[in-house]
Amino acid sequence: MRTTPATHAEAEAWITVLRRYGHLHRAESGPDGAWTVQRTANSQPRTLHHPVLALDFVAEILRDVRNRVTGRVR
Repeated sequence: MRTTPATHAEAEAWITVLRRYGHLHRAESGPDGAWTVQRTANSQPRTLHHPVLALDFVAEILRDVRNRVTGRVR
């Protein structure tokens, strides 16, 4: 459980790392502070308007990556 609020900088850092390591096909930061992200070239783009939404998205990706590594099926 979080004890501090999610920040824009934290969400930006996580999105940058996931993009760098190939877990995101596309990630763009908009002028209003929102992010447009796309997991694969064929997936639907998502717009994340708040750091909490971005960190929820990051957590979803990390769960998928962890499950792939451990061989678990979701």
